[in-house]
Amino acid sequence: MSDHAATSDHDDHAGHDPADIDKHVRVYIMVFVALMVLTIVTVAVSRFHLSVPVAVSVALLVATIKGALVASYFMHLMSEKKLILAVMALTVAFFIVLLALPVLTHSNGYWIPQPAGETPAHEAPAHPQ
Repeated sequence: MSDHAATSDHDDHAGHDPADIDKHVRVYIMVFVALMVLTIVTVAVSRFHLSVPVAVSVALLVATIKGALVASYFMHLMSEKKLILAVMALTVAFFIVLLALPVLTHSNGYWIPQPAGETPAHEAPAHPQ
């Protein structure tokens, strides 16, 4: 085996020394611990009997943090190129718009606004007299 082949083989495994691997394992363990703590926070908050809007807001906040940790570290998005991150940001923006759509289109308890003075079909008497 020539010197060139040995050097090339060594270059292929560059960055995989034991210290580097230990560093990555420590990061994964810390992310795992953070996910477990956030899971405990979620369960603890469910025991406080908060109002529904506050409970949903806290749950969504914790879920967003947990999702960001999983996507960033376990799906390796921390080291991705800017194009992939831009596509991810666009996806998040569309997701937020889709979540906000019912809030923006819902008025007076009905999805389709009723003209003034008109009774919705489900409230009209079954047999007119």
